[in-house]
Amino acid sequence: MDEQYLNELTEYLKSLHHVHAGSLPSLDLYMDQVTGFMEEHLASMKRHPEDKALTKTMINNYAKNKILPPPVGKRYNKNHMLILLLIYYYKSMLSLSDIRTVVDPLAENYFSFHSKPRLTDIYEEIFSFANGEMQSLVEDLEKKFQTANSSFSEQDPAFADLEGQEREQLQSFSFLSLLAFDVYLKKQLMEKIVDRMEESQKKRKRKKK
Repeated sequence: MDEQYLNELTEYLKSLHHVHAGSLPSLDLYMDQVTGFMEEHLASMKRHPEDKALTKTMINNYAKNKILPPPVGKRYNKNHMLILLLIYYYKSMLSLSDIRTVVDPLAENYFSFHSKPRLTDIYEEIFSFANGEMQSLVEDLEKKFQTANSSFSEQDPAFADLEGQEREQLQSFSFLSLLAFDVYLKKQLMEKIVDRMEESQKKRKRKKK
């Protein structure tokens, strides 16, 4: 694997970004407007151009499962949009029941525009760490790339007879696996954190009774 490939991956990574709360419309939106907004602002996050960021069916399902507060008069306000964005960012890593555990306290305590802090403030605080995390991720990507490039070495008798293309394919597999180990372990940690959040929520509900 050559450095150009690493540069392409790094540039792609840097092109990914979250939707800033300031980009959200101040007016309430109907469903078609919500999906249109998401398609426009989450385009860089989609794997394939034809993929849909969020569909009507998805949004209705989130509301049905009480992950998303219901619309008011068929319209969605800014806080609905913030919850939807959080669901979008989490949905590739957590189950819907886990996402509900994560966003339930946000919807319960901060969904009102009179709440302090505001849901907007919480969202922006969370994503204020994004730039630092991006830099750390770029550095980690470069480290894993170099590690993968040193794997399946021709100096190792087991791999000495590999042809150039075959060696590169196995190094790509090594690179993918290094990234997968990281994602897998962090997903396990995320699920442990969600379990703790769920247990804490259950305790609070028992105390209210």
